[in-house]
Amino acid sequence: MLRRIRIFLAAVMMTLITLLFLDITGALHAWLGWVAKIQFLPALMALNAVVIVALVAVTLIFGRIYCSVICPLGIMQDIIAWQGWGRKKNRYKYSREKRWVRYGVLGVFIVAFAAGIGSVVALLAPYSSYGRIVTNLLRPVYEAGNNVLAAIAEHFDSYAFYATEVWIKSLPTFIIAAVTLVIIAILAWRGGRTYCNTICPVGTILSFLSRASLLKIRIDEEKCRKCGKCARNCKAACIDFKGERIDYSRCVVCGDCIGNCEWNALSYCAPKRKAAKKSASTAAETTTEEKPDTGRRSFLIGAALATTAATIGQEKQKVDGGLAAIEKKVTPKRMTAVTPPGSLSAKNMATRCTACQLCVAQCPNNVLRPSTSLAKLMQPTMSFERGYCRPECNRCSEVCPAGAIQPITLAEKSSTQVGHAVWIRENCIAVTDGVECGNCERHCPVGAIEMVPLDADDEEGAWVPAVDETRCIGCGACENLCPARPLSAIYVEGHEVHKQI
Repeated sequence: MLRRIRIFLAAVMMTLITLLFLDITGALHAWLGWVAKIQFLPALMALNAVVIVALVAVTLIFGRIYCSVICPLGIMQDIIAWQGWGRKKNRYKYSREKRWVRYGVLGVFIVAFAAGIGSVVALLAPYSSYGRIVTNLLRPVYEAGNNVLAAIAEHFDSYAFYATEVWIKSLPTFIIAAVTLVIIAILAWRGGRTYCNTICPVGTILSFLSRASLLKIRIDEEKCRKCGKCARNCKAACIDFKGERIDYSRCVVCGDCIGNCEWNALSYCAPKRKAAKKSASTAAETTTEEKPDTGRRSFLIGAALATTAATIGQEKQKVDGGLAAIEKKVTPKRMTAVTPPGSLSAKNMATRCTACQLCVAQCPNNVLRPSTSLAKLMQPTMSFERGYCRPECNRCSEVCPAGAIQPITLAEKSSTQVGHAVWIRENCIAVTDGVECGNCERHCPVGAIEMVPLDADDEEGAWVPAVDETRCIGCGACENLCPARPLSAIYVEGHEVHKQI
């Protein structure tokens, strides 16, 4: 019963957060956005005091049930461990805490966090690691399946589905996600919660609180027969049955040990008052044939888990019907990367972003993609080869759970300068091919581009764009819609600090 309650709540949380990353419609965030905001590290980055206090309080009362029910990477480890060793039973054993690894990784994490080295923080953050795995490895498969359904629906004149473009947004991030999955899968397959209790910095932080939790799984020394079955079923390897001791810093309150104890020697409860020793006659009357009273234990763990869940409340592109083929655009070399409206500055993005890739997954215009820069590795940057940042869209600011992209209204977005356009004469077809264009002027949403004669004394000659940097907001419409290939004749250079106009 206890195990079923935990599995049910964990399955619900896992399904919701996975759907949030897989959603291609943008409609689910209004309903499921809270599952990202209750994750520990994003809440800490966003300075979300309500969630932080709630998580601390829950851990002090119930122990590390955050790792069993809320953290998607922890739940994923349980799923892999469930299939581990060919589903062999009684395969775990007690092992001592690897303190030098735990505290060493935590120290590196804290230093990187304080120094604003976002790439290191992103690599160690459990929620972000799971987000990258889903976005880079699972989402393309999901989108491909959606496209198959769209093709079938189109054959029957139905538009219940629509095709989406499937592409790898960043090869380094894809490789990191794949390597992360392999490492965690191997550790979980062989040792259960090894990654969670040895490497994960969030798990280590919560371990300090779980030591002092009110409710714990406790061993009744009078009933324990030291059979070791509890330890052999503990994925956290934290039960020393010989010494009748549990390492509460690593216990994630999964309840597996209680369900496997044949002697009713384990219970999840608050500390009991010392009672007078039973007399010899009373002890003699107690037999092992008595049925264990699991009702109270089921209620306590079920209530704990339920309370937590409720509280933390391609190379070429075809155009014109496939009759023409145009060369794929190449990303220009920008002196300063362009960060999304609402990110305030490059520094704010670098210090607060956990690189969970939720904004990248949810960008409907294919503008956001993970950075390949070592200092800002995997954090979102804007590039305009496949689309531009439309003034009527502010989805990235709505979905960011860490405060790296602050909520911003459409009106505020239209007056926020994230960069400015720069014209490159040697790439402009009006100069190189002697043809009329003006595509950048026609599509600029803020009227920051004006076509002027290349030669002021020859109005019959080539006309080229002139950019008014005081009006340009850096949306990238000009860069995206410029017909020059492979490099656009006009591109956006980012601002270190965003400006309001």
